[in-house]
This record gives sequence, structure tokens and C-alpha cells, in this order.
Amino acid sequence: MVARQRVEPGPGQESVWDYPRPPRLEDVGKKVKVVFNEVTLAYTTRAKRVLETSHPPVYYIPPEDIRMEHLTLADGTSFCEWKGAARYYDVSVDGKTEARAAWFYPNPVPAYRSLKDYVAFYPSRMDACWVGGEKVEAQEGDFYGGWITPEIVGPFKGAAGTWGW
Repeated sequence: MVARQRVEPGPGQESVWDYPRPPRLEDVGKKVKVVFNEVTLAYTTRAKRVLETSHPPVYYIPPEDIRMEHLTLADGTSFCEWKGAARYYDVSVDGKTEARAAWFYPNPVPAYRSLKDYVAFYPSRMDACWVGGEKVEAQEGDFYGGWITPEIVGPFKGAAGTWGW
């Protein structure tokens, strides 16, 4: 099992171990950008982020700031104990496709109502994602989809050996 010793945040940093449970939803004023197959899929200053204990933030982008012609509704759903039922999108640009590479909540629970239809992208499946001009590192594993920036410290849930945290 991977050690779970909290990294002490430096000036201007946040520890994911200080994030709340249940998760907190925040507006983000920084520029957020998503690129896939050399095409900018999303660019916004109106993103929201979800902060949950032990997880890097997940960024959600309003559909009005996404090139939605590159997203196709995919089969299947999943369920978040906090936000409700999620649906998925396949992302396709110029013949390159990533299945279920983005997700959204069409009918989130009341506490997350403002997240309705906002789209989150798995950064590991995109060419690159940025927050405030900083390139994002993808959270390990293929379940959570967190975005790691230099101001976020862990350790982070998601890697092998961390499921029991």
C-alpha cells in the first residue's frame, strides 16, 4: 500500500488533505483550456472546480465555452454519491477519438445544481489541459480525472494502492 503522509503545502499551495468531504464546488476565475488532437476544445474563464479530500480538483467547463460538435453522447452512466448520475461523452477530432473522455451531470443533486451540464475532461486523455497558463498533470489512475497544478500538493488518491484511503 502506498504511504499516505500529507505533504505540507508551501506558500501559495493547497493540500488536497485540507479539502472537505462532502466536496466543495467553487467558481474559477483563471483561464482553463483543453486541447485534443491539436484543436482547442474548450477555453473559458467561467469554469468551476470540485474539491474533495485526497483528490486533485476536477474542473468543469460550461458547454457554451466548449466546441460541442466534437463531443458525442456515449453509452452508460456512473453514480457519484455526492453529485448524482453522470453521463459521458466521446471526444472526436479529425478522425481521432477518445471514448468516454469527458463527463457531465444532467441532473445533479440540489447542492451541485450549478454544475448542471458543465463538462469535465480526463486530462490523461487530452493532448493537454491548462489552468491559469500552467500545464496540468493528470491524476494517476483512470477513475477520478483530477487536474494537478503546481499549487496542489498530495499525496493524491488514484494510484495503485490508494483505493482504501
